[in-house]
Amino acid sequence: MNVSIAFRPKLVDALKGYTKRDFLRDLVAGITVGIVALPLAMAFAIASGVKPEAGIFTAVIAGFLISALGGSRVSIGGPTGAFIIILYGIYAKYGAENLAICTIMAGVILFVMGAARLGTMIKFIPYPVTMGFTSGIAVLIFTTQIKDFFGLRMEKVPSEFVEKMRALAEHAGSFQWPTLALAAASLAIILLWPKTWQRRVPGSIVALVLGTVVVGLFQLPVETIGSKFGGIPQSLPSPQIPTLSWENLRHLFQPATTIALLAAIESLLCCVVADGMIDDRHDSNQELMAQGIANIASPLFGGIAATGAIARTATSVKCGARSPVAGIVHAFTLLVIVLVAAPLAKFIPLATLSAVLVNVALNMGEWHNFARVPKWPRSDALVFLTAFGLTVVIDLTVAVEIGMVLAAVLFIKRVSETTQITAVDETTETEGSQHSLVGKEIPQGVMVYRIFGSFFFGAADKLETALKREGREPEVLILRMRKVLAMDATGLNALEDLYERLRARGKHIVLSGPHTQPLFMMDKAGFLDRLGRQNVCANIELALARAREILGLPPAPSSDPLHEEKKKIEAARRELADALERAGKVLNDSPKR
Repeated sequence: MNVSIAFRPKLVDALKGYTKRDFLRDLVAGITVGIVALPLAMAFAIASGVKPEAGIFTAVIAGFLISALGGSRVSIGGPTGAFIIILYGIYAKYGAENLAICTIMAGVILFVMGAARLGTMIKFIPYPVTMGFTSGIAVLIFTTQIKDFFGLRMEKVPSEFVEKMRALAEHAGSFQWPTLALAAASLAIILLWPKTWQRRVPGSIVALVLGTVVVGLFQLPVETIGSKFGGIPQSLPSPQIPTLSWENLRHLFQPATTIALLAAIESLLCCVVADGMIDDRHDSNQELMAQGIANIASPLFGGIAATGAIARTATSVKCGARSPVAGIVHAFTLLVIVLVAAPLAKFIPLATLSAVLVNVALNMGEWHNFARVPKWPRSDALVFLTAFGLTVVIDLTVAVEIGMVLAAVLFIKRVSETTQITAVDETTETEGSQHSLVGKEIPQGVMVYRIFGSFFFGAADKLETALKREGREPEVLILRMRKVLAMDATGLNALEDLYERLRARGKHIVLSGPHTQPLFMMDKAGFLDRLGRQNVCANIELALARAREILGLPPAPSSDPLHEEKKKIEAARRELADALERAGKVLNDSPKR
């Protein structure tokens, strides 16, 4: 793998020709999206099992680094809903310190991916896999908020879906009317807030402020950040390096890889959306390296995993952002809120933050895809539903792994089905008039097979199956390979096995018109030398002539590939001679002057 680090943040290019007007637009956009990010950052942290300030610290540290070092002009970084389920599972199983280590490992993986120029590889993840686990995450986010939305009296919610739903059902009768009313009212405000006002005052902020005021004025008996977490510190923590536990590293590698993969997918999808909104082109490798640095730094300051946030990025662009400065301002806005208004955060009700996350889940789920499933190919529908089901019922890591493997297997099956290996004869017109066998004599003991499509491990056994179906082996087997554009080691091995089997019985193989990649591959593997280069022919005319030569038959007149051309030239020569003779007679018979 060729690793060449070309580190050039988008900020460097964005600041060329940067004006005061540009700064004012970025300032307004950054402040707005910073306010929007406040309730989301706290809600994502609480749902992930950590304290609310961890989400704010992530938005400040990671948000700053992603904007300052990233490959997109306007991408906003921070904690997102995609990480909630996997972070909660790691925290519940391994604890806070190992969660930090796992996030740092994910950051290292992200940086290596960017440095190795693997940014463009993310586009090869199939759409059904991405949409399947995204919808599954949305369902899981919703289920994690049932306790706080209804105010259920239960100490701890299990991380596994089945156990969680059983525990929630057992405590369903313990819901509290004040909490449910506040959560429902907050969700109604968020959903019904006029879109024309969203740009200036987001509905989530209105719900947060009103919910906090109502709880303070009427002393509602609901859980708040202060009652559960004791409030939010009024400063950033000093960096702390977690103690490495080598015993847990091997267990953390798998979830760390999942975090890295999710961060890569989310961040690059965010960049694509941003490119479409501002007519720009992001640097995917630079973005991955910035994401890696951000996820290495964030846990050192008490933060969690971060990536590009599509909704916050769209909000920033709609508010006028045109450079990474807006993302930097967004991070500083949150920092100012921590330094100035942190004591007020203890009055924020968890029911309102729960309503914010319920809205995130509703918007995050790709629900329209379920209606499209019957119209999709069965393989894509199977991959989508498998990724969705495994994400919800078992685990996000398993869903991504199984979804990718299943998608790859079904893709191989689909491509192999396009490969055709058929016997052809003098009546076959499949190759077009120039390469047709029509009118050409196929000697007794010679069989011609046409291979169409990629000849690799998913289709290599088709050649042997086709020969067995024929029930007999020819003296000379001609394989027409004009339409084989690609061949892998398994396809080559199938040819080699067939050659050895026929050679052991005194029979022969002739290749007709092999394409560039298969030809070079066979040559590099030494197969052409074993086969005999005289048995590799440029076209079917020469292949038939070579077959007659192997069988000791005299060459057929039509077996000369230049026969027709020679006939045409001879006819043209005779016509020219006749014309000259007639012209001579005319000149001799004309009266002399």
